[in-house]
Amino acid sequence: MSTDNLLSLKDDMVAFIEGHGLSRLPGYVTEDIPSIVWEGQDNPESWKDFVEMAKHVGAPFVTFSEMTLERDELDSLIEEASEMNFPDEEATELVEAQWLRKYADMLGYIQLGFVYQGLVFLHETTTEWYERYQTLLEDIESFQDIVIDDGHGDHEDE
Repeated sequence: MSTDNLLSLKDDMVAFIEGHGLSRLPGYVTEDIPSIVWEGQDNPESWKDFVEMAKHVGAPFVTFSEMTLERDELDSLIEEASEMNFPDEEATELVEAQWLRKYADMLGYIQLGFVYQGLVFLHETTTEWYERYQTLLEDIESFQDIVIDDGHGDHEDE
């Protein structure tokens, strides 16, 4: 997706879903739910085919979830990256987190889903910056897990 803010796309999706007589169920389908992800990255309009498929199979609703980069979450991430790399102010994680500031309060991810014959079908639309944000979050969480694991060592209770 070439846009930095998916807000207008969200409006189009809502109108299209409702125009097809489907209800929207606010909900995010997590990775631990068996699902099939729609492959349509080459077609920016593939979400329309996805909604039409939901209607075709008789799905009564489409799940709809969106993620906005909240300013306070970003501030926390910058603080964590700073603490993780102190005193290096040029550390990759910190520079990346600060770069994300220009995307604060923007919509970066939309997930659509429907259930058919016991499986969840998903369509995800994301921006490049949101993918970088998710990678950065994972990197910082991994680092924190290492620090926590090292801090508690192999001490045995007596």
